[in-house]
Amino acid sequence: MTLLAVERIKLFSTRSPWWCMALAVTLTVGMAALIAANTNDEFPLSVGVSQSFSNFGMIVIMVMAALAVTTEYRFGTIRATFLAVPGRVQALIAKTVVVAVLAGVIGEVVAFGSWGISTLIKPNADMAINSSVEWRNVAGTGLVFALSAVLAVAVGTLVRQTAGAVAILLVYALLVESLIGLIPKIGVNIQEWMPFMHANNFLTADSAALPEGAGPPRLDFPFGPWGSLAYFAAISVGLLVVALAVAKKRDA
Repeated sequence: MTLLAVERIKLFSTRSPWWCMALAVTLTVGMAALIAANTNDEFPLSVGVSQSFSNFGMIVIMVMAALAVTTEYRFGTIRATFLAVPGRVQALIAKTVVVAVLAGVIGEVVAFGSWGISTLIKPNADMAINSSVEWRNVAGTGLVFALSAVLAVAVGTLVRQTAGAVAILLVYALLVESLIGLIPKIGVNIQEWMPFMHANNFLTADSAALPEGAGPPRLDFPFGPWGSLAYFAAISVGLLVVALAVAKKRDA
């Protein structure tokens, strides 16, 4: 508990987490409000539509998670942390837990905030969360944010430089997984195993809320929604294990 308290204090003692949290909520909820205000009979508002921009908030939170590690390496405070703790692994796991919990909370705020403001803007729209699919689409966002933060901490630990870690996360999440489907013959097959594609499958699988052609392309995933979440969790935790092993062996 002491390690968790220390990591919580360190995280909130800098401005970047506060700015990232504010940006994630404002950007995502603001986009949801904009979309809700412009829906019509041809493009009706629904629970799924209100969650269309949660990925933008997730990217911002991933940047926050990476900064939680790389900032310590940048200013050299990670050395003091490792000297004060019996093992490096314990310190990094405590940091990961704190960041992941915070990311999960922000994910829920983003999801229910987007749903809430959409409901306020279009009170006559069918925005009731009745089915398990709709609950997964909204409440599941926190799980995806938390696991994304774990992955980002792992990347930050491996790269150790803020610019490099943020660039890798942004390019991969925003471009690589989308563009890889353009590779002739094998692109779509590879895409079906990409981690963030599985995270999206967990949130949107079996959903009829999104209009035809809206959102990411529908792929033939090898797992169902909860299997996709487990796969995304395995990728995130596996990368963290690799990062912990590397951090334990190399100089701080």
